[in-house]
Formats: sequence, structure tokens, C-alpha cells
Amino acid sequence: MNFADMPLFRGMNEQEISSLFDYLTIQKRRYRKGDVILSEGNTTETIGIVLDGMAIISYNDAWGNSNILGNVEPGATFAEAYACIPDQPLLVTVFAAEDTTVMFLNPWRAATVCTNACPFHARFIRNLLSVCANKNLQLSQKIQHTSPKTIRGRLMSYFSECAKRSGSRSFLIPYNRQQLADYLSVDRSTMCSELSKMQKDHLIEYKKNHFLLKP
Repeated sequence: MNFADMPLFRGMNEQEISSLFDYLTIQKRRYRKGDVILSEGNTTETIGIVLDGMAIISYNDAWGNSNILGNVEPGATFAEAYACIPDQPLLVTVFAAEDTTVMFLNPWRAATVCTNACPFHARFIRNLLSVCANKNLQLSQKIQHTSPKTIRGRLMSYFSECAKRSGSRSFLIPYNRQQLADYLSVDRSTMCSELSKMQKDHLIEYKKNHFLLKP
């Protein structure tokens, strides 16, 4: 994936990104499906960027119940807020949903004011703020999807967002059934039963992760 297409480097050309990398501590790591990338309770000074594969961000309560907060697809980032507050223990766990490559970078040196007044430093700071703001919006969307009292209401809220985001009533979702249930904070078997009912009611059609909203 081209770095210039990633939100964190938006508005920069290849030369500027290369120069920016000179200020950053870069590490690349490969994870197998199910591997933990960042663990709850630990601290981090780095931002993670998914280069390929997909990561899942989850929160586990005191009883061991998992609640998925979101997914991280190629080009997207995670742990931005924690990297900006290095002593803050993680309240979430990040794991690989499939074989995944992650690039870690420490933003602090690039985020400080450059004595040469390089414009890409200011662009990086603006992009980092934009990425953090976008994550807040994603959490707001999750709250919206889990607000309906019924499972059907939660599913329709989430599917509506997916359709709007893809620009089509036909779309793929990034979660398997258990992950979708965890994201919506519902029981998996009950949710699967409700999906079958919604298909019988001609509200949706689906096959695995492909869904179609019926008019």
C-alpha cells in the first residue's frame, strides 16, 4: 500500500514521507492470526499502522466478556491516543484477525517543532489530530449501533452505516459472526437467529460476510 494514501501521511509526497521517516523510530512486525499485538495493561509509545491483514481492537470486562470496539484495516492506525500519553496503560487489547503486518512508529520527534520549519512536520501533526478525531467518531458510531434495545435494531443500524460508507446496498463486513456479536454486544446464537428471521422477512440477503439490504 502506498504510504501517501494513508490518513497519517495524507498531503505528503514520497520525498516528504521519506524525510519524515528519518525522524521516526520504525519497526515492522509480522503477526499470525490470533496473535496479540498490544495487551491490555501495558503501555506503548508507538502508533501501529496495519500494512496488510486486519487487526481487531477489543475490551474485556472483569468477567471475561469480550466487546469489540472496532477493526483496523490496511492503511489505518491504532494506539494513537496511548502513544500521545505514553504512561497510560492500555484499556484495550489489539490482536490479529488474520495474518497481519504492522509498522510501528514513535511520533514524538516528528511531532515537535522542526528548527528548519519543514512543512511536512506541521502536516503530520494535523493528520495525527485528524486520525484521533476520526477514532472518536467511530466510537460514537458504535454507541449509536448499540443503543437500540433489540438485536434487530442494532443490526439494522450497523448495516445502514455499512451501506452508506460503501455507497451501495450491497457490501462486505469485516467481522465474522462472533466478532459482529461482540461488536454489537449481543449473544451470537441469538443474533444468528435474528439474521435468519430478517432474511425471511425480506429485509436482507446474506452469504458469509456479504450482505444486501432489500429495498
